[in-house]
Amino acid sequence: MAHPDPAAFLAASGIDHDRVRACIPLGDGTYNAVQRVERAGAPTLILKIAPNPAAPAMTYEKDLLSTEAEFYRVAGRQVPVPHPVWSGRVDDFSALLMTELPGRSWHSVDKMIDSGESRTLRHDLGRMVGGLHQVTGAGFGYPQFGLRRSWAEAFVAMTDAVLGDAERYEVSLPRPVDDLRQLVKDAEWALAEVREPVLVHFDLWPGNILVVIEPSPCLSGIVDAERAFWGDPLAELASLGLFGKAEEDADLVAGYTGAGGVIGDDKASNLRLSLYRAYLYMIMTIEAVPRGNTGPEHEEFRLLIERHLRAELQAAEAG
Repeated sequence: MAHPDPAAFLAASGIDHDRVRACIPLGDGTYNAVQRVERAGAPTLILKIAPNPAAPAMTYEKDLLSTEAEFYRVAGRQVPVPHPVWSGRVDDFSALLMTELPGRSWHSVDKMIDSGESRTLRHDLGRMVGGLHQVTGAGFGYPQFGLRRSWAEAFVAMTDAVLGDAERYEVSLPRPVDDLRQLVKDAEWALAEVREPVLVHFDLWPGNILVVIEPSPCLSGIVDAERAFWGDPLAELASLGLFGKAEEDADLVAGYTGAGGVIGDDKASNLRLSLYRAYLYMIMTIEAVPRGNTGPEHEEFRLLIERHLRAELQAAEAG
């Protein structure tokens, strides 16, 4: 079943059809279909349409756009994010209509930014994330599945769902699935130290961070928050330093701690961080199967992920 026409979602949202000049597909999304809605005499909007609900997907990917809308509603008090205009369904397809932020993805303009400007941006990003982590909630976990009373309970459930996906799609991981479940259960003492649910984006790679280049590079906002959850702010470091160690980025850390963020360096914190990185790398490994990612370039990326997943699992086992 193909996506309904964008006009159907715009009609459901109540947007004045006569003002719509064009719906332009954007190629930046890796999961959802994204359209720029240009309007006469009104601000441009962004329309995101989720994949066919019958298509293969990971468990946590259910109803992601409702989570993204919630993230923007609550995070907008602290950081520049799109404003959700409408969210809903047409013919079982979920969609989110939101305002457009200025700028382009950091990933797309990185070659236009010199090293000094990059350091400034990393500091400002740390400060922005520190502001985001001032937003707290009433429970832990993914909003679309109902919140849990404790972070340990939520993260065990989150990991169990991902490992269930590995079994369902017959994805080979560096350890047996039952051993990985036990590894997380054995770490409940460390997870139990997280007592306040904080809003975590969990996908803050440069493709989801917007930058305005002129007159000098500056951050203009963060987007694509569909993978957000309420949990341990330390988990944000997993995507902030993908294939690296964000806690070793002095500029990022200075901005983050200056905005009130705390990065623990004790045994429990280090164990949790290894688990969060392993969790992200497992998602990246497993999602390739339902998405049908094949070919030499995907195999090279899979091997890169596997190396880092093995390293984080070893660190967690030693922790």
